[in-house]
Amino acid sequence: MAKKKKTPKTPPLKNVNGVIEGAGEVAEQHIVSSIQENFMPYAMSLILSRAIPEIDGFKPSHRKLLYMMYKMGLLNGARTKSANIVGATMKLNPHGDAAIYDTMVRLSRGYEALLHPYIDSKGNFGKFYSRDMAWAASRYTEAKLDKLCAELFRDIDKDTVDFVDNYDNTMKEPTLLPATYPSVLINSNTGIAVGMASNICSFNLREVCETTAALIRDPDHDVMSTMPAPDFPGGASIVYDEEVMKKVYETGRGSIKLRAGYKYDKKANCIDIMSIPYSTTCEVIIDKVIDLVKTGKIKDISDIRDETGLDGLKITIDLKRGVDPDKLMRKLYKMTPLEDSYACNFNVLIGGVPMVLGVKNLLEEWIAFRIECVRRRTFYDLNKKKDKLHLLKGLEKILLDIDKAIKIVRETDEEAEVVPNLMIGFGIDEIQAEYVAEIKLRHLNREYILKRTKDIEDLEAEIEQLEAILKSKARVKTIIVKELKEVADKYGKDRECEIIYNDDTDDDDDIEEIPDYPVHLFFTKEGYFKKITPQSLRMSGDHKLKDGDEITEAIEFTNNCDLLFFTNKCQCYKAKAYEFADTKTSVLGDYIPAKLQMDEGELAVKMIATKDYKGFLLFGFENGKIAKVPLESFATKTNRKKLTKAYCDKFPLADIAFSMEDKEFVISSSSGRMLLLHTGVLNLKASRSTQGVAVLRLKKGHRLFSIREYVEGTFSKPSRYRTRNLPALGALPSPEDSSEQLSII
Repeated sequence: MAKKKKTPKTPPLKNVNGVIEGAGEVAEQHIVSSIQENFMPYAMSLILSRAIPEIDGFKPSHRKLLYMMYKMGLLNGARTKSANIVGATMKLNPHGDAAIYDTMVRLSRGYEALLHPYIDSKGNFGKFYSRDMAWAASRYTEAKLDKLCAELFRDIDKDTVDFVDNYDNTMKEPTLLPATYPSVLINSNTGIAVGMASNICSFNLREVCETTAALIRDPDHDVMSTMPAPDFPGGASIVYDEEVMKKVYETGRGSIKLRAGYKYDKKANCIDIMSIPYSTTCEVIIDKVIDLVKTGKIKDISDIRDETGLDGLKITIDLKRGVDPDKLMRKLYKMTPLEDSYACNFNVLIGGVPMVLGVKNLLEEWIAFRIECVRRRTFYDLNKKKDKLHLLKGLEKILLDIDKAIKIVRETDEEAEVVPNLMIGFGIDEIQAEYVAEIKLRHLNREYILKRTKDIEDLEAEIEQLEAILKSKARVKTIIVKELKEVADKYGKDRECEIIYNDDTDDDDDIEEIPDYPVHLFFTKEGYFKKITPQSLRMSGDHKLKDGDEITEAIEFTNNCDLLFFTNKCQCYKAKAYEFADTKTSVLGDYIPAKLQMDEGELAVKMIATKDYKGFLLFGFENGKIAKVPLESFATKTNRKKLTKAYCDKFPLADIAFSMEDKEFVISSSSGRMLLLHTGVLNLKASRSTQGVAVLRLKKGHRLFSIREYVEGTFSKPSRYRTRNLPALGALPSPEDSSEQLSII
C-alpha cells in the first residue's frame, strides 16, 4: 500500500537586516491544504461567532450592541443619537458601522420586525414589510434600550454569566446574557452560515413563559396545550395544520403557512389588505398581482396601490363591478404571496455546538441554562453576605471594649502596626481589623456599632436561606417560575396572529375556476396564434392571414392545456391556452413573439399542445442528425415561462416534429432525397441539449430539410425509402410517386 505523501509546509519568512527573505516570490501550495487551513477556520468562525444564535436568543452582533447600550446607561437614561451607539459598539464589534446600524434597525421598535423590540427608537427606522422604505442615517435617529431589556441584564454584574476580553483586550464582554425568560423563542432570528442556517420563528411571550413554568413543574407537560402555535409581528393569520405543527414542535423543522388579513369596503368596492405574511413585503405582493392581471390570469381587479402610511400597512385593491371579494381573495391566496410559508429551522448553539432542537428540547436547554445562572447569582450573593457578616463579627467584638480599641490606636507609634495590634488585642483577623481601623472617629460610639451589629441576625438568616437554595434544585426552579410569572404579567401581550383551524379555501369549487371546453388551436408560419371554439369555427369562413403566411399547426384540444412555443434561438416559451382570448377566423390572431415577450429577432417555429407531457419531440438539424427528446423534459414544477437551451444549439435547426408514439416519419433533404424512418430505432435522450443521432448522409452543399409524419399511401413502394443502416443517403422519388402524393409530405 502506497504511503500518503505529506503536504510540504511553506517555510516561515525571515527578516534579515530589515529585508524579508523570499518577499515577492510565488510559493507553491496545494489547494486541498489551502482550503483546510483557510476555509475551514472561516466556516467555523461563521458558525460559532456570527450567524447562529445561542441559548440566550442572540447572535454575537446583537449581544454586543445591546451590552454596549447597557454600559452607556441607556436602560434608564434618555435617548442618544444612533451614531453614538454605533461608534461605541465598534469597541466590541469591529465589522463596520453599516453592519452595526443594520442590526440596530432590526431590533428597534420603529422597524416593527419583532414582537417585543429591544430598542426604543425615535425617527425613521423603515418597516420590515416594505422593500423600498429605507431607514434614515444613524445621525438622524435616536435610541435607547427598551424596558424589556432590564430582564436581559438582570444580575449580569453578579457573575451569572462568563465574561471574555473583546477583540483588542481593552474591555470585557459577556458570552451570554442572563435573560430571565426564554428570549430565544420570543423574537424571530435568522442566520446563514457555511453549510447550515438558522430560522427561528417568534412565539407569544405570555404563552412561552406559562409553558416554560409548566414544563419546570412537570417535565411531561404537553407544550402544544399552552403554546398552540407561533406568533408573528404584523398580525397575519396562521393556517393551522396539526401534523406540520407537531413536526415543528418535535423536530424544529417545518413550514408554517401564513395568510394576509383583509376587509371589504362595500361603499368603495375595494379590498383593504391590513396585514401580510411575515416572510414577504408589500412591493412583492403588488408586483405579483400586477403580473397576474397583465397575463390575464386574474380579470376582476381594476387597480391596486400601496396606501401604507402613519396608520400602518394597507394595500388597496379596487374591484370590478359584480366581483365576489371573498372568492377573489381565495384565488389571490393561491396565486400570490398573500399566503406564504415560513420555513422553520431551530438551529441553536448549545455549548458551542450547533443543534437543531424542537420547542420542548429548546425550552429544556434554556431551563438548564437559567438554573446555572440562578445558582451562580445565589453563590455570588452568598459570598458577599458572608464577607459582610465576617466584617460585622469583627465589629461586634469592638463593642465589648471601645475604649480598648481607641487606646490601642493611640498608643501605637507606627501606622503600619495599628492593624496587627488590633488583631492581637481583640483576636480578629486582618480583614476585620482593617475594617475596624477604617471606621471614622464620629462612628466610634455605641449607637453606631449597635446599629451595624443588629444586622448580624438578619444576615445569618439570609445566608442560611441562600445555602438552602444552593442545596435544593427545587428551590432554584421555584425562583425561575416566579420570575417567569413576573415577566409574563409585566410584559405579556395578546396574540397578534389569529389561528385558522378550519381552512375552507381548498374546496374543489375554488381550485378549478378556469372553464375547460373544446377549442381549435391554429399556428401560422409567421408566428400568429388563434384559439377558436368549434361553434365559432363552423360559422366562420376562411382564415384571415397576412400575405405569404400559412397555417402550419391545426390542433384540436381543450382550453386548459399547456402550449409550448419553440423558437429559432434554442428557447421554449410556455403558456396556457386559457391565457388567450377566444377569437374568430376573421382576425389575424395574437402575434406570439409580442404576446410572450420574446427576445428581439426571435421567432416561434413550432407549437405543441399538451396536458400530461406525454410523447416525444424530434429535432432535425441541417447536418442530418435527429434528436429524440421526451416531452416530459420540458415539464416544470414551477410556472416558468421561458426555458433556455431547449434543444442543441451547435447545429442549425431544420424542423421539429411531435408524436405520441413511435411511428414512421419521412425525412427529406434539400437534394430531393427522402428517407422513411421509424422512430423506434432512435433512443430517447433525457437531456434537451443532446446532439442527436446521424440519420441522413448528405452530399456536399445539401442539408436536412424537413420531418413529416408518414401518411399511408404516400409512396407506391415504401420499401424503396426504408433502410436498415443509419445514416443513410435516402432515395429520390420514383416516377410512380406522383407530385400530388408528395405534396402531402
